[in-house]
Amino acid sequence: MAAGTTTAMAHVLAAAALLFFLCSPSLAGEVSSYVVYLGQHAHGEALGTHGAEELEALERGAADAHYDLLAGVFGGDKEKARDAIFYSYTKHINGFAANLDAATAAEIARQPGVISVFPNRGRKLHTTRSWQFLGLAGHGSVPRGGAWRKARFGEDTIIGNFDTGVWPESQSFRDDGLGPVPSQWKGACDKGKDDTFSCNRKLIGGRYFNKGYAAAGGVLNVSMNTPRDMDGHGTHTLSTAGGSPVPGAAVFGFGNGTASGGSPRARVAAYRVCFPPVNGSECFDADILAAFDAAIHDGVHVLSLSLGGDPSPFFEDGIAIGSFHAVRRGIPVVCSAGNSGPALGTASNLAPWLFTAGASTMDREFPSHVVFNHTEAKARRHAR
Repeated sequence: MAAGTTTAMAHVLAAAALLFFLCSPSLAGEVSSYVVYLGQHAHGEALGTHGAEELEALERGAADAHYDLLAGVFGGDKEKARDAIFYSYTKHINGFAANLDAATAAEIARQPGVISVFPNRGRKLHTTRSWQFLGLAGHGSVPRGGAWRKARFGEDTIIGNFDTGVWPESQSFRDDGLGPVPSQWKGACDKGKDDTFSCNRKLIGGRYFNKGYAAAGGVLNVSMNTPRDMDGHGTHTLSTAGGSPVPGAAVFGFGNGTASGGSPRARVAAYRVCFPPVNGSECFDADILAAFDAAIHDGVHVLSLSLGGDPSPFFEDGIAIGSFHAVRRGIPVVCSAGNSGPALGTASNLAPWLFTAGASTMDREFPSHVVFNHTEAKARRHAR
């Protein structure tokens, strides 16, 4: 199919997807947050060759182009456009997120060069024997010819994680025995409003993105303006991917052993995009896209996302769009398949350029005790 035909079809489908908003008079004037996707920047491929001043100029030019596009729909009012846009994606992903009414969103979708316009959708957030189960380790040792040794335990691989952030004081992020931070890392340790947040040679970066969350109705407080994890999910997923070995790990004295991530000698960076639920969702597409744009530029080698939502067309899916741009830059993106059903085999994050990880079975059982008429009977429940 010709490129022009594909783009035209995308315009038609995007406009049709927004049309139902216009059919309701009560919704026509209501303002919601949307993402406007324009593809890629012409400067994206060569960003690494530019100096800081030239890069800033390119990003300012990209943001101005976004303001001009929206101002054209606002009758030339550029200040109104600036007030409406809360994210400009200016590095690798070309687009912006803005507060718009449905009529304006539909009008933008009809503009030349616009691939899609879609609501700032919410996403939902989707233990230590995994590595033995996969054959990477066993009986307290690592096989000499195993995949872990061949990969040098992920040495100096930079793993970026999109989640609820990270608790930097966790023992999983100690930097004992690690050398200097890899020279290709261009990211930042943005502590935000938390002066106690810090990075080291293991946890080499932290950022947070919450403007999309706020636009969707989330109420921000000081604890959200930091990469620090206030939930625990992000610390768990990041340590699972790249946590340092922690000997003597146990729960209430049981299951004592060494807890380790899949790439224990990797470097890790946390991108906080998920916060307390708003209408059942913790993470929003506008923030996820901002994190993708930053992480690609920061120099991560692989990205991990344990979050997802209901299926939607790929050009209206923030994870699909962001991961597409990452993969084009040689960055594999690994996503969870989800665990919310409704069917036993239901999966999300199925764009063909993603690695989608899901569990089918495991080699553990969880015994429990059940009492019937004061008679104790032991029942076993097998994990599936």
